Amino acid sequence: MTPLELPFPDIDPVAISIFGLQIHWYAIMYLLAFAIAYLLMRRRLHHEPYRSITRPEPWKAGDIEDILLDAILGVLIGGRLGYCLFYNPSFYLSNPLEIIKIWDGGMSFHGGVVGVVVALFWYSWRRKRPFLQVADFLVPAAPLGLAAGRFGNFINGELWGREAPADLPWAMVFPTGGDVLRHPSQLYEMLLEGIVLFVALWLYARKPRFRGQVAGVFLFGYGLARFIVEFYREPDAHLGFLSLGLSMGQWLSLPMIVAGVVLWTWAQAQRISDVEEPSTDDEDDLSPEDEAASDGDSDGDDDPRATES
Repeated sequence: MTPLELPFPDIDPVAISIFGLQIHWYAIMYLLAFAIAYLLMRRRLHHEPYRSITRPEPWKAGDIEDILLDAILGVLIGGRLGYCLFYNPSFYLSNPLEIIKIWDGGMSFHGGVVGVVVALFWYSWRRKRPFLQVADFLVPAAPLGLAAGRFGNFINGELWGREAPADLPWAMVFPTGGDVLRHPSQLYEMLLEGIVLFVALWLYARKPRFRGQVAGVFLFGYGLARFIVEFYREPDAHLGFLSLGLSMGQWLSLPMIVAGVVLWTWAQAQRISDVEEPSTDDEDDLSPEDEAASDGDSDGDDDPRATES
């Protein structure tokens, strides 16, 4: 061990074993991710515009459960198919039955995003809600779930980073990474794609935004964070570096960055607000002081609350 090597924690990937049934830490991280998302979305119900929406019906806790169920299916199906198509298509086309062996590992975040988009379109169509309104509701809860997943990767000792300088204080030797000091890139991703993105996105979404802007910030923020961290993450051995010396993860992140900018710009131009103003009956019940305060709040030209949806 070099003086500056940080020892990799000896954590058994199997968290619980009961009568031969093994429950891995990575599976627990998935459950934790969805639990965190549920709690955060419960909180989102009290934020604008969701607390004021009445059409086609008010948002309620039952909507969260339906969205999460659809999103879980989207993550699992999209993540698995994305991995098979993006990272090793020749193998899985030759061995199609291997696609269903999700327990052997192999999930793609970018494929999971596509799966969740499809799932949200399905939910929006069933509930007759605008797709981007649903997306803006969900995405602020996603980064902490991503952080939990990356910590699961770290516990498993997988998806480790590139070779690190010998003087890097937190460099590690991973059990499956050879006798080489490496960047703990899983922790970089947990921090940047998870915690930092969550704080920035949650604060941004706390104020009413035009429809689609929160989703646009998420796409841009995740794509940029992933693109940066990929400079420290070892690319898949069977792919290596692609054009321009970029990894597959970086090439898949570039469309996310562009899509985020385009979506945010489009939303700013459309200026569609989902905040619903009080009905006439409610306004009749306001006191003169409340009416004056309401009039004073409606002067800003860039406030989404001043724009009709």
